[in-house]
Parts: sequence; structure tokens; C-alpha cells
Amino acid sequence: MPPDAVVYRSAPVKPASRIRRKNQQIILKAAEDEFARHGYKGTSMNAIAQRAGLPKANLHYYFSNKQSLYIALLGSIIDQWEDAFSQLQVDDDPASALAAYIRTKMAFSRSHPQASRIFAMEIISGGEYMSQHFNQDYRQWFQGRKAVFQAWVDAGKIDPIDPAHLIFMLWSSTQHYADFASHICQLTGRSQLSRQDMELAGDNLVSIILKGCGLRPPGL
Repeated sequence: MPPDAVVYRSAPVKPASRIRRKNQQIILKAAEDEFARHGYKGTSMNAIAQRAGLPKANLHYYFSNKQSLYIALLGSIIDQWEDAFSQLQVDDDPASALAAYIRTKMAFSRSHPQASRIFAMEIISGGEYMSQHFNQDYRQWFQGRKAVFQAWVDAGKIDPIDPAHLIFMLWSSTQHYADFASHICQLTGRSQLSRQDMELAGDNLVSIILKGCGLRPPGL
């Protein structure tokens, strides 16, 4: 570390803040289970409270109503996806960066399949509750992500492709294994997709998508 570097240390988290975060996470997880099972219209705050093991009044303390809780849940899902995607930079090696991103998204689909399905159901139904999120700032963020891929194309690092369609393919292919897991299981004769199944699927997506961009998958 340079001698003149300044080290910033966050202040200790207050017990009340820790309790608040813990309760919010419990509520969001319970909401995820209920919304994934029953959809937005079929889910009640009472059912979420029962699944969370908290008094209904606690839910209303953190989230004023079902709509605000649902929007918060959708926002947390997108934030996790965007965090991984925002890490792609112009100076990255495209093969390594894309392979890492695909595997990260596949890991999320394995560990949070219900979250992916809730988002898919919301978008398929018209995205009414995501209208505030998909605003001008979000579109600018998307343009910034496209610019990374375009810079790779311009530098000759990947074959000429339309960045938007590549992004859509990355998103859809990795989420398919969560959103349509039951269909995949029926076709493959499995009761559920295991970690090995998801890792094998990820390996194949890495190979197919990277080769489609004119890249050699890492390790091959």
C-alpha cells in the first residue's frame, strides 16, 4: 500500500441496523417463496408473514404494502444480476470475462431459481411493476454495457456482432435453466437439476457463445 494511501474504515454497524437488515432479508426470502408459488395476485401479506415467522405488523413496518414489497424484491433480483454484468470492462480479456459472467449467472440460476422465475413472470405479464426501474437511467446503463462489447468488436477482440443481441442471448440462455427447469427435467428424465447439471450446462454455454464470438473458451 502506498505510504500516503488513506484507509477508510466503515463505522461499526449498530445492532438495530443489523436486526433491520436481518428482518428485511427474512421477509424478502419469504416473499420470494410466496410470489414464485402463487404469483403477485395470489399472494397475500398474511401468507408472507406466516412463511417468514413474523407478525404481519412487522412486514408493514418495513414495507408499506404488498406492491412495495414486490417491487423491492424485483429490484434486489435485478441488482444482483446487474452487479455481475457491470463488472465487464473494455480492458478485460473477452474470453475470460464472458466465461466468468456466464458461470456467475448459471450459479445464480441454480441458487435462486425462484427469483429468476418471478422476474420472468413479471416481464411476460407486461412489466407493470418494473416501469419505474426501466427508466432513462437504466437505458443509459444498458447503452454503457453495449459500449463495452462494441469496443471489443472495434479492437478486433471479438467477431463483429450486434452487442444488444449478444447481451439478450447471455441473459436468456443463463436464465432458461431456472425459468424452465421443470421442462428440462422432463426432457432429460431428472427429478431436478443438480449442481453438476448446471455446471455442465454452463460449460456448454461458454463454449457455444464464445465460439460464436470468435473466441477460444478458456482452458481449451
